[in-house]
Amino acid sequence: MSFLEYRVKTVPSGLAKVLYVNWALVILLVAVASAGFLMLTSVAGGDTGTWAEPQAKRFAAGLVVLFFVAFVPIWFWRNMAGLAYLVSLLLLVLVDLFGSVGMGAQRWLDLGFITLQPSEMMKFTLVMMLAAYYDWLDPKKTSRPLWVTIPVLMIAAPTVLVLMQPNLGTSVVMLAGGAIVMFLAGVSVWYFAVVIGLGAGAVAAVFLTRGTPWQLLLDYQYARIDTFLDPSADPLGAGYNILQAKIALGSGGWTGRGFMQGTQSRLNFLPEKQTDFIFTILAEEFGFVGAFSVVMLYVLIILFCVVSAIQNRDRFSQLLILGVAANFFLYLAVNLSMVMGLAPVVGIPLPFLSWGGSAMLVMMAAFGLVQSAHIHRPR
Repeated sequence: MSFLEYRVKTVPSGLAKVLYVNWALVILLVAVASAGFLMLTSVAGGDTGTWAEPQAKRFAAGLVVLFFVAFVPIWFWRNMAGLAYLVSLLLLVLVDLFGSVGMGAQRWLDLGFITLQPSEMMKFTLVMMLAAYYDWLDPKKTSRPLWVTIPVLMIAAPTVLVLMQPNLGTSVVMLAGGAIVMFLAGVSVWYFAVVIGLGAGAVAAVFLTRGTPWQLLLDYQYARIDTFLDPSADPLGAGYNILQAKIALGSGGWTGRGFMQGTQSRLNFLPEKQTDFIFTILAEEFGFVGAFSVVMLYVLIILFCVVSAIQNRDRFSQLLILGVAANFFLYLAVNLSMVMGLAPVVGIPLPFLSWGGSAMLVMMAAFGLVQSAHIHRPR
């Protein structure tokens, strides 16, 4: 055998792909989801049928989606990136025209068999599109104005549509996720410096236009900012959620009150405890030890993604994996900051812990893309 024949790299095929699945990542996802089932059971007063069982069924369906996506060659998903992005964009337009209204926002499409939130899809199809774009683009052109404008428009279009729903939290995550992919692709930092400057100006404009006919945010969004700055100003109104969340976080101590023994959940002091504020219930019942353990599981998921990206030499795969990891991190950062009073309250769920169908299935499909890039890496 010649040296070149010995050094040739191959991509796994057939049943051999099972051997190259990143099983550690799958186990971590199952571990976090299992913690979520436990907390949903607690929130429902011990009844598994209310939230835990339907969530477990969704997770099982999500695992099927994950492995289906994982075993399809990564080149196929690269070729499908444009179509996936356009379909997600079309669904966002349809939400604006025919979407279902819930809690004051028009964010869902009722497809009969499932209620879909297209903005969740767009977070990851946008990553796919940007990764495919920079894989196609000559690296020498990455920072040229024309070739920077195109991905900016790719990010801006869905961000504006999501803002119209209105959904400020998701639009911020989408904008930040797209910017991170651009940065990882090698776009000059000077562009980001300009954007940060414009962002500072936009923040100033938000406050300066308040109370005018052309104010930039809706009244409830301004109320959330006021609550973030001083929750005690309206403890029984706008500041109620965050104050109760802080009480739940602090009352857990080191080891917690015990499973189903949390007063904030048992006595219904904390609203939306099965969705956005589920981490506070975890911290109250299992204390610092339980909350820190779950956070470490999340950190390990991100680290395994980063390691997989470093091992991969394909530009599309690298950007895709890191883009998914970045979005996953933004979910965590926004939700945990929100429940700890470090950021205004927005409707961002905690991945695999919070109750929700669209977010769960889309997140599993996204990790299926990570697995596809990992499995089909030349070895």
